[in-house]
Amino acid sequence: MNPTQASSITVTPLNFFLDFRNATPVPLNETVCENWREIHHLVFHMANICFAIGLVIPTTFNLHMIVLRAMLTIGCALFIIWATLFRCALDIMVWNVVFLLVNFLHFIYLVYKKRPIKIDKELSSLYKRMFEPLHVPPEQFQRLTGQFCNIQTLKTGQAYAAEDKTSVDDRLSILLKGKMKVSYRGHFLHNIYPCAFIDSPEFRSTQMNRGEKFQVSITADDNCKFLCWSRERLTFFLESEPFLFEIFKHLIGKDITNKLYSLNDPTLNDKASQKMDQQPTLCSQLSVMQMRNSMASSSDSEDGLQHFLRGTSTASSLRPPSPHLRGSQKMKPIEESVEDDVFEPASATRVKAHP
Repeated sequence: MNPTQASSITVTPLNFFLDFRNATPVPLNETVCENWREIHHLVFHMANICFAIGLVIPTTFNLHMIVLRAMLTIGCALFIIWATLFRCALDIMVWNVVFLLVNFLHFIYLVYKKRPIKIDKELSSLYKRMFEPLHVPPEQFQRLTGQFCNIQTLKTGQAYAAEDKTSVDDRLSILLKGKMKVSYRGHFLHNIYPCAFIDSPEFRSTQMNRGEKFQVSITADDNCKFLCWSRERLTFFLESEPFLFEIFKHLIGKDITNKLYSLNDPTLNDKASQKMDQQPTLCSQLSVMQMRNSMASSSDSEDGLQHFLRGTSTASSLRPPSPHLRGSQKMKPIEESVEDDVFEPASATRVKAHP
């Protein structure tokens, strides 16, 4: 650059402060609406009404999300019609096309989630009797029974489990059809009817101890059909489903209680067991106490079983306790902390009888 050119350049200082004194006033009609435009077409107002209806639906309504997305979809469609035919605004039409696609896809997804779940006919009675009263959704029941379990059959006389031979670590099953009988060293204990766990006591007692064998024999008294889970895969699945985990804890505990009650009344049939499912508390507690006391009154487990089996014939008619025994100091309540002792080996549960 020449010195002459450099000298001809003038530098203008920057002024960052506004001079409000020299500002020109803006006419009033450019900032304040004096002349309102005419009202838009009826399609425009119908679109806004759809938006309003979708937004005021209460969340307590079961299908509120589906109705909301449907109203938004209809409103966007009306906005597209208004922008295309009456406004001729390309930007409004494009934006509403995007909103229409988003809401329509979400609407289809919500409707798909609300579709009716079809449960197999063989499992429908199981769901209605055991899981539906506990508010288990059909989709969760379908995932529970559709991934890692199968339906197996046994003919009359075939064994589900052999005493001291069959491992308890492999499976957990629920009887769907037929009847099974449980025996211990040749002594009949009780029957197993449909919609009841087959091996719930073994599942409960061996959650911490693996590698044990069945202490009873379970054989099919009729042609039986049962639902069988892989125990290991079921355990992993329930760890990821806290709700179903609590449901299984309740169902297994209730089934064990029913089995203890059936020890007290071997003639219990399927109809009586269904009634007992509704009100099992008092009878179950009495049978548990009676079984524990009879088993603990003998130093030998087999003699204790014989004593308990002989007592079941007369224990079915419950007699009211004498008022003189209500305040007796000899009657001590059985602590709940020793509940698991019922399922431990006999050598670990022997209790010396008091004179």
